[in-house]
Parts: sequence; structure tokens; C-alpha cells
Amino acid sequence: MAGHVHIVGGGLAGLSAAVELAGSGVRVSVYEAGPACGGRARSYYDRQLDCRIDNGNHLLLSANDAVFRYLGLIGAERSLVGPGRPIFPFVDLGDRSRWTLDLSRGRLPFWLLSRRRRVPGMRLGEIRSLTRLMQAGADQTVSDCLLPGMLSARLLAPFAVSALNTPCETGSAALLGAVIRDSLAKGGQACIPCFPAVGLSESFVDPALDHLALLKAEIRTGCRVSGIEVTGGRIASLRLPEGAVPVGPDDAVIMAAPAPVAADLLSDAVPGLPVPDAFESILNVHFRLPQAPVALGTLAQARFIGVVGGISEWVFVKGDILSVTVSAANRYADRGNDDLAARIWDEVRAAIDPALAHPLPADMPPMRVVRERRATFAATPAQERLRPGTRTVLDNLFLAGDWTATGLPATIEGAIRSGAAAVRAFRARDMAGMPAG
Repeated sequence: MAGHVHIVGGGLAGLSAAVELAGSGVRVSVYEAGPACGGRARSYYDRQLDCRIDNGNHLLLSANDAVFRYLGLIGAERSLVGPGRPIFPFVDLGDRSRWTLDLSRGRLPFWLLSRRRRVPGMRLGEIRSLTRLMQAGADQTVSDCLLPGMLSARLLAPFAVSALNTPCETGSAALLGAVIRDSLAKGGQACIPCFPAVGLSESFVDPALDHLALLKAEIRTGCRVSGIEVTGGRIASLRLPEGAVPVGPDDAVIMAAPAPVAADLLSDAVPGLPVPDAFESILNVHFRLPQAPVALGTLAQARFIGVVGGISEWVFVKGDILSVTVSAANRYADRGNDDLAARIWDEVRAAIDPALAHPLPADMPPMRVVRERRATFAATPAQERLRPGTRTVLDNLFLAGDWTATGLPATIEGAIRSGAAAVRAFRARDMAGMPAG
């Protein structure tokens, strides 16, 4: 295999494609418009808190095969931490009840038979919601499939909002069903939670850049692709800051930029290309404590807790940082950062104080609110129909990104899958063009 593959975008989709290609005899160049790679899954130094933080929180599951393959390729498979078993502590701020979802490791859901291990107040008949989600049609929403009861209120609805980053009333039931088939339906062994021990960049970005540098891949940050020239049904050149860069007959382009950027760049090159055009935000609040809290019980094991009945959804304990995630955050777009942070701090205290050796301070500590206004495409049935496949009408153009048709919502797993899928499509094209032996 020869040629030069130009990868537009240095997020996880672009890095995934580059990692798949590097060392295979193909010249690889990654063009990232921003100052650093990683996209929405990166860490950075925050002056206000005087420490490094992640721009968001991501809870991964042991079923995320593409994630673990990628981490294995870049030598970072041991950079994730978690409880090592399928447990999920929760608190309901409405009645202050607490429980730990403790899944059976095998496919048989014995956990449903134990009141101690399942959602409190649920009825066994409610598990039909899971079947309805996994069998959902393309136009059904999550709300269409959820039966009333505590399983929906305390697990499935919060899980849906987190997985889809879209409200249940509009979120695609088919997409949520795909997530359930890949995780809960496979048993607890597929649902062991984990997250980066240090930070997103330390797990997903920095080791990838080191790996790519070792294999002589070219990574260019602060390098915006501003235009594309098409000739004879293929991309002929890319316009970079220094001028046009030719794309030769054996070369290819993997477009791994965010959906709005890709749509703008390809509007003339691929007329009529469907691309998601509605988005949901994610809000994260990072609180820095004077010292790391001492967690007890399952909070100490998991290092996170799910929150029901408030604005907060997940609270992560990361040393002296308490990090809170709020998904589908368009609904809070008009709320001021200080007002939201104060409300969330009260929720954090209510959620985790009983699981700490010492209570949190009543006064809110230094904090940083991070709003990703276009964090993901809105995972609605209508937007799902706009997600394009990997191949395009141009012979040497391939698409990657969590907004492409991965079969999953916009997740790290989907982004990494898409990069690998673009490389497979490129290789299949090259194989198809080889002369018969």
C-alpha cells in the first residue's frame, strides 16, 4: 500500500484513522485547525482553578471494543480506572434514597431478582421497556417506549439522556436500543464502568500523538483546511494556510472534522451531502476543593455517582476536583453560570456528603463552568436520517466522525469506530483497484 492520506480534523475520529494507518506504508498527515488535538475529549490547564481539567466527563463501559482496541494500539490500555465490576451508585434527590445498581456478570439478569441490587421501587414487569427500546422503529422516541415506573424514572430515562445527549421526548429509541444491545443486554461483564485515571488527553490524545510521532506521521495543529478542489470525480487538492496541497492519484482524504465544518467544506465538492444540522450542548462544572475528599463505600469503589431528580446527572470524584456533568443542556442555555453552579453545588453536597468521611464545605469552592454548545448532534429520529455513511460520491474522499452513520449516538466509541471504518473503506478501495495477479 502506498500513497498519502490527508486527515482533516484531529479529534478522536481523526486520531483513530491516523493510528490505524500509521506504520502501514502510507504517508499520514493530520490537519487540526485548533491549537491541540482531541476535539471534545481533551484536557487543558485552567488558570482559574490553577490545575488541569477535562473539558468534559466520559464514562466508558467494558463493552466499548473500539475504545479498548485504540488504547491498546497506542499503549494506553492501562490508563483507565474504575471499580472493576459492574456497579453504579445512585441517589434520588427527591426522597434522598440511595442504591447501587449491581449487575450480574453473565447474560442472565439475576440482579433483577434481588431488591438490594436493582432499582428501588421498580416492578419486574417494567423490564419490558428494555425490549421495546431494542425493538424500536426508526421514528420512535425514547418516551414512546418507556413504561411508567421507577425503572424508567430512576435508570432508563437518566441513562437515555446521558447516552443520547437528547431529551427522552425527542431522543431516538432505536439509537438507545443499539446502546442497550451493546451493553446491558450482554450482561454485567459488558457494563463495567471506567474513566481516565488522570485525564482525557493523558489517555486518548497524548499517547496517540507519541505513537504517531514514532511512526513518522505528520500532525499539524493550528492548520485549517479552508477549501477543497475537485477534478474528475475526486479531490485534487486541499487549501492549507501555505497554499494548495496536491492530492495525488494514489492519495485519499478522510474528512474527520465536526459536522458543521465538514458540511461547509464539502458543500460544493459533494452537493446534497446529508449532515446533521441540529445540536445539543453539554454542561460540565468543575469544583476544586482545598483537599481531596475521603469517599466511603461504593462511592470510594466507583469514584462516581449518578444523580436523579436534579440538574446534576453524574458527579465524578477526581482527587481534589469534583466534576459534574449535565447532558442535553440546551434547556439551561438561559441560566447564568453562577446561578447554575450554586444550584449544582447544593446538589453535589446532598448527593455525596453521606458517602464522605467529612462533609463538603457549605460555601461553594472555586469552580469552572464549561459549556460545549455543539457537543453532539441532537440524537432524534430526524437527525439520525441525516447521518452519512463512510463512502462518498468522490472516489478518494471518506467520512469519519461521531456524526456519521456509526449505528451509535455521538460517543467516544462511535468516533473511534468511525475512524477505523474510514480506513477500512480506503483499503477496500485500494484492493479493488489492484490489478489481477
